[in-house]
Amino acid sequence: MIQLLILIAGFLLVAVSSNQIARQFQKIHLPLISGLMITGVLAGPYVLNLIPEIAKVQLSFISETALAYIAFAAGSELYLNEMRSKLRSIKIQSFAQTAITFLASGSLVFFLADMIPFMKELSLGDKLSVSLLTGVIFVTPSPASVIAIVNELRAKGPFTQVVLGVTIVKDFVVVVMFAIILAVAKTLAHGDSFELTSLLIIVIELIVSFGGGFLVGKGLEAVLKLKIKHLVKTVLILGLGYLVYLLSHHILAWSEELSGHGLYLEPLLICLVGSFYVANYSNYRPEFLKILHEVGTPVYVAFFTLTGASMDLPVLAEVWVIALLFFVIRLLATTVGALAGNVLAGDPHRFLKVVWMPYIAQAGVALGLATVIANQFPGWGEDFAVLIIAIIVINQLVGPPFIRWAIDLVGENKSRADVPRFDGVMDALIFGYESQSLALSRQLMEKGWKVEMITLSDQKDVEVPDGIKLHFVTQIDKKLFDGIDAKKFDAIVTLLSDEENYRICEIVYEEIGTKQMVVRLNERANLDKFVHLGVKVIDPSTAMVSLLDHFVRSPQATSLLLGMEHGQDTRDIVIRNPDLHGLPLRSLRLPPEVIILSMRRAGQMIISHGYTRLRVGDIVTMVGSNSSLDEIELKFAN
Repeated sequence: MIQLLILIAGFLLVAVSSNQIARQFQKIHLPLISGLMITGVLAGPYVLNLIPEIAKVQLSFISETALAYIAFAAGSELYLNEMRSKLRSIKIQSFAQTAITFLASGSLVFFLADMIPFMKELSLGDKLSVSLLTGVIFVTPSPASVIAIVNELRAKGPFTQVVLGVTIVKDFVVVVMFAIILAVAKTLAHGDSFELTSLLIIVIELIVSFGGGFLVGKGLEAVLKLKIKHLVKTVLILGLGYLVYLLSHHILAWSEELSGHGLYLEPLLICLVGSFYVANYSNYRPEFLKILHEVGTPVYVAFFTLTGASMDLPVLAEVWVIALLFFVIRLLATTVGALAGNVLAGDPHRFLKVVWMPYIAQAGVALGLATVIANQFPGWGEDFAVLIIAIIVINQLVGPPFIRWAIDLVGENKSRADVPRFDGVMDALIFGYESQSLALSRQLMEKGWKVEMITLSDQKDVEVPDGIKLHFVTQIDKKLFDGIDAKKFDAIVTLLSDEENYRICEIVYEEIGTKQMVVRLNERANLDKFVHLGVKVIDPSTAMVSLLDHFVRSPQATSLLLGMEHGQDTRDIVIRNPDLHGLPLRSLRLPPEVIILSMRRAGQMIISHGYTRLRVGDIVTMVGSNSSLDEIELKFAN
């Protein structure tokens, strides 16, 4: 037990580091999960050995919990009301990709059998079995990779919607196909005739799996109904997912002991069906999605780091030539299937050049199927599993960047734009012409800011204020921001309707990158969607109560922060002087009345003390006299 706790603690430390290292990969336009897997490989038993080989078994509960989460996330994306317009494309593309990939790759493997070392001496039945099973596994996509990258990029649009739908449908179809093909392969390998008993067992497994999925859906609904803390609900949902895996293992072992034939209930299918039920037939979809979104990053970090650490590099080194051949076979079959599906579904021709890219990656399901095959076919199953694992390693390293590039090329990447460089002048852009916006403009101008305003009002109804550049527009779109050189603004404030405010914030988030966005909220129900964009939200319905509360409990501090103390102010000052880089706070020569309140670095608040070293780009919040703050700002900006 102590050894397990040490292993978990060590893995958590590596996972935290992996998250930080992987973010550097985003700077070169690679997805986060590629960085996580590469970091996992480096930390694994064949390089640095920070995560030992035993972790693959000892920490399997982490992988299984993560796979359950991924199935929940996949099922929640199958929201029928939002997919109706794309159901035809999803169905046709899923069928075309599944059929063509299965038949083409299976046939190629069969005809190339004499080139594959472990297949040369096999009987005709065994060769057919290997070909059929390879065809099924080659159909297998990676919902984990697709969902992770879609969430990372906030991708939206018809292409993304179809890719998500096809990936999840194919994953579901593969689970069903594998159960049937496995029974056929056993019959061919043993030279027996196909028995109705085998087909009956497959049908029973599928029926029980669907029934289990319905029960899991009811269990998820019951958890979401509870009036308990959000964190507790999250733990219970993940725990329920892991429980599905535990029960599946126990039922398999119990049925083998009882009847000699194991009853295999696919945990991924069960979790997917349960999540589909909550998303489509319960009232808790919004809360369920929120929980899945919040816990997504830590789950992906743990899963993909452990996946990278579990990659068997010696195996890959042994079979890399034949693995590359199989990789090419799968790539060709997948490409032909995706192109045919796109054409048959009548989807836009501009998708043809990228439609194959999102389906290269493979992960958990394919690994699980390879393990089952290794156990079911003692003669050649182990060699087959080694080769398949090597192919999956290649697919999982190559696939995620292609998913991102495809989404980028079709223009559905909604991730945050790069933050603009500071030009030395503090500029603010305010949407909405009214008394509050005018008062805010004057206050900012008194503090040395340059202010511009945008209004949707008619020019003849507005008196242009002195010293403020006022833009009259008829609609809000990207062209508007291009026309006013929006990247120069350090802060954008919106005082319009929630719908207009959100449209502005989305454009700024995706195209401009301005970090300091402030919104005056109209309806509290819209709060979460602004928060997800990193917007500072002022809710008038609660702001006054909060302000009064602060005045009652801490009148002096509140007066100071609101600038009501004569000659005193608070100010965010950006460190731009390279001479200050690496200097500890205690070594700064500050006026005696100036106090440092907080520091923010790379978007994160840090706990500062005398030995905290400054870095160029840090934002330091200070309080003191206006004259002293002016002096410090000049010194820091030099």
